[in-house]
Amino acid sequence: MTMDIHKIYLLFQKRFRPKRMGSFVQLFTVDSSTRVLDVGGTLLNWSFVKVKPQLTILNIHPPAEPMPPNVKWVVGDARCMPFEDQSFDVVFSNSVIEHVGDWEDQRAFAREIRRVGKRYFVQTPNYYFPVEPHFITPFIHWLPRNIGRRVVGLTVRNLLTRDVQKSVELFDEVHLLRPRDMKKLFPDAEIIFERFLGLPKSILAIKK
Repeated sequence: MTMDIHKIYLLFQKRFRPKRMGSFVQLFTVDSSTRVLDVGGTLLNWSFVKVKPQLTILNIHPPAEPMPPNVKWVVGDARCMPFEDQSFDVVFSNSVIEHVGDWEDQRAFAREIRRVGKRYFVQTPNYYFPVEPHFITPFIHWLPRNIGRRVVGLTVRNLLTRDVQKSVELFDEVHLLRPRDMKKLFPDAEIIFERFLGLPKSILAIKK
């Protein structure tokens, strides 16, 4: 019997994201007039807050549902965004930069965020946190990549989905970042951490 892994992810998202979204709204004093770009997001994160900014969502996929009046959905590549410089009051990105490709792709992603936004808030899982969040499994991301790729079938994610091919594809896609990497990508940002059980679970690059 297989399980919808997205339902498992949603349990974790409901635990951590409302607090993250509340912090974002408070930190940037987001209101109905704030022009926000969500890079790689969906409507899910915005269901955790009451405020309704002038929101643009950039995603490589088309929307799965109709958009509310305050939201514009744009299909596009975050490494080459179809927006003018400084188009947005603040750019928000949650757990996306680790999915965009290798280091050069991540650099392009970061450059575009810094180009189109006056301010930004970029979150990504911390490489040094012992549990790899995409696979819900400890230590696999610390293994040499050729070894980690061979053992993805033993991860919690794959035991639930029983789809080794998709697990391998996800392993190849995800490139977790270290705090020093985020500082290189976002040199004008403050680097802070979200913690779980005292350990730095996520890295935040914030420019106010």
